[in-house]
Amino acid sequence: MLGLALFSPAPYLEVMRHLVEGLRGVGLLGNWRVPAKSSLFRARERLGSEPLRVLFAATAKPMATEATPGAFWRDLRLLAVDGTCWDVADSEANETAFGRPGSGRGAGRSAFPQVRMAALVEVGSHAVLDAELAGCRTGEVTLVARLPRSVGPGQLVLADREFLGVPLWQAFTATGADLLWRVPANRVLPVIRQFRDGSWLSQIRASSGPARDQPVVVRVLAYRVKEQAGADGADGYRLVTTLLDARRYPARQLAALYRERWEIESVFAEIKTHQRGARVVLSSKTPEGVRQQIWAHLLVHHALRELMLRTAATRGLDPDRVSFTETLRSARRSVTVAPGSFSP
Repeated sequence: MLGLALFSPAPYLEVMRHLVEGLRGVGLLGNWRVPAKSSLFRARERLGSEPLRVLFAATAKPMATEATPGAFWRDLRLLAVDGTCWDVADSEANETAFGRPGSGRGAGRSAFPQVRMAALVEVGSHAVLDAELAGCRTGEVTLVARLPRSVGPGQLVLADREFLGVPLWQAFTATGADLLWRVPANRVLPVIRQFRDGSWLSQIRASSGPARDQPVVVRVLAYRVKEQAGADGADGYRLVTTLLDARRYPARQLAALYRERWEIESVFAEIKTHQRGARVVLSSKTPEGVRQQIWAHLLVHHALRELMLRTAATRGLDPDRVSFTETLRSARRSVTVAPGSFSP
């Protein structure tokens, strides 16, 4: 499965040939032959997705150090959360399990069922630290609410505006992590105390339930991005944070820091465009097979990112200066030529 993810979208038998070619070159294959495609199908069914999920949970840990450029800010490890969707094979089983979104072009439905994935990413290394999968009818907020299990003290979590709500905010802050999240345009944030840097203390409240009468104190900062004047950012941006000390955490620096949230979009592009292949649909016709493919892609991406981090550290570079596509190609070549040199 890891080989299929590494060489995506190559077919089964081609991937198998890549994996064993190096063994043949050193005389280790003997009389072994590539198995029939049907045998590989049955082996995948026996394996299932759970071993890959467990392997990912065991290996997907923060890998950046304080020496890694862009990984920490004022001793806080930078993380980001967001969601994305995977197109999967158009089968009845997949549609039943995952659903099919609207086409977005009026009446009608999308050509493929979709899996929604929420992910927690380490900004400095681009490593995916945790992920949750569900059908496309499950909202991103619901899935992100399962990710606080993987955060804790000494970390600063960045998130976009759709995630700002008291229950989710409290779920993350209960772990000891700090937060820097964008605010929806229609959210009213009254000024309780103004700071000299232009930020202010305010409160957010739950829209319903017992928590409605238990406001949460936040610090608000507002700013404009000159490049986006007249566009989506014409009315400026507002962020809320748990970092209430305006002297230690200046508003201008926090506003500049929030740009790092976009690194998670780059991570999704690495996995879904470069590694999986642009506009490639996951081929499994069963929900279990689809989950298996996604966990395999996340495992391979984590291995590639670890390799890139080690390479950057050896050369004294920012990991962002190391090409993901070149690393992917190099890993593919090494697996074919020198088996064992790259093992997710």
